[in-house]
Amino acid sequence: MTHRSRFSALLLPFALLAFIPKHPLEVVMSPAEEQLRALLATYETSLNAADAARIEQLYAEDGVFMPAGFPTASGRSAVRGAYDAVFSNIRIAIHFTVDELTVKGDLAYARTHSAGTATVVATGASGPEANRELFVFARGPGGWKIARYMFNKAS
Repeated sequence: MTHRSRFSALLLPFALLAFIPKHPLEVVMSPAEEQLRALLATYETSLNAADAARIEQLYAEDGVFMPAGFPTASGRSAVRGAYDAVFSNIRIAIHFTVDELTVKGDLAYARTHSAGTATVVATGASGPEANRELFVFARGPGGWKIARYMFNKAS
């Protein structure tokens, strides 16, 4: 192999690098997945703002909230009451990460985990807050809503 051909052989991999896209490939989501991720983002924002009224609207009429260590709340008004009770005791600043999102027709589920802080309203004491969550969604005339939601601490 001549000096010139060796040099060309060495340059070839670098020349090929020029054709690799500069931005990572985007994951293409279905409209339903985009809507569900937007719903989860709104839930996160509403939770961090202690906005029980907004959270109530994110649930289906027959939605169920199953918080760890507390009674199950069934139906929007009970869900609202449960969140009002939570927010009267703690303030939350967390972020959700979607681990899995599956859509099957008018039903979907998301497996997530969250991390952040919780502050006790009465004392101002603050500490880490981390959970794993399961959301079940239903699509109806008003779009996607939370049908069932439960969370617990990861061991």
